[in-house]
Amino acid sequence: MDHDRSYKTGIISMLSCDVLWGVLPIYWQALRPIDSWVIIFYRIFLVGLVSGIATVLIYGLPAIRQQFADKSNFWKFPLAGLLITCNWSIYIWAVNADHVIQTCVGYYIEPLIVCLLGIVVFKDKITKYKLTAMLFALLGMLVILFHFMEVPLIALSIATSFAIYAAIKKWFDLPPIMSVFLETLFLMIPALCVVIAIEITGNGALAVATPGKYALLLCCGILTAAPLSLFAAAATKVPLVTVGLLEYLSPSISLIIGIFLMKEPFDLVQFISFVIVWVGLAFFTYGEIKESREHRLE
Repeated sequence: MDHDRSYKTGIISMLSCDVLWGVLPIYWQALRPIDSWVIIFYRIFLVGLVSGIATVLIYGLPAIRQQFADKSNFWKFPLAGLLITCNWSIYIWAVNADHVIQTCVGYYIEPLIVCLLGIVVFKDKITKYKLTAMLFALLGMLVILFHFMEVPLIALSIATSFAIYAAIKKWFDLPPIMSVFLETLFLMIPALCVVIAIEITGNGALAVATPGKYALLLCCGILTAAPLSLFAAAATKVPLVTVGLLEYLSPSISLIIGIFLMKEPFDLVQFISFVIVWVGLAFFTYGEIKESREHRLE
């Protein structure tokens, strides 16, 4: 019963995370004309600030100090922080450069890498339904890659950085919000120094943003920490294969936004690849429902 409850909590956390990530391109583009690199430094600092305040209020300073008793955390936390910061940076730049659909390609590739890491590194079990979903996802990805006829560097960078980040999260047996804080702790002060410097020199957000836009920018810490915390909760409660496959929901939402709201080019071949991936997700969903019913009958 405890396992089932934990698994359901993980699934709900992952679905909530995917929906939030899926709609975030609307938020990032709403911050124009603030430059992407300015947004990135604000985001790094504000994520650390928001998650840090929440961690201290909920768990206290002794719980934070306890994490550094394990010397291995001195490289795990900074590594995770650097990976997710690289992922954020590429993603924000791409969205504000009108490459939302390209970011979707990256997030279609990334769950495949997550699934493979889950199988190879963590020995996650894979059912025939999950295998079928992976094969359909791979086919959809290949259609996209052959269609572009070039190496999609944006997509591959996004995919690789987040997949490795997801794998590292499996080693963190921590409350989600504390995990997010410890990952960004090492980058907060450098990011704050950059923010202060660019604002003083007139190259920051205050020079170009209205008060409303600036207030909106200050919300990026909460809007980043919330889905990351949900992802951290999911990564420790469900197999990495399941996490990877559920992640297709996020780029699918962003893809719809990119096509219909932001009017980015979208042709028939891209549509076919989109359909192929969702056929795979249908197999995955059926397998999850069937497995859940079997557990209840046991």
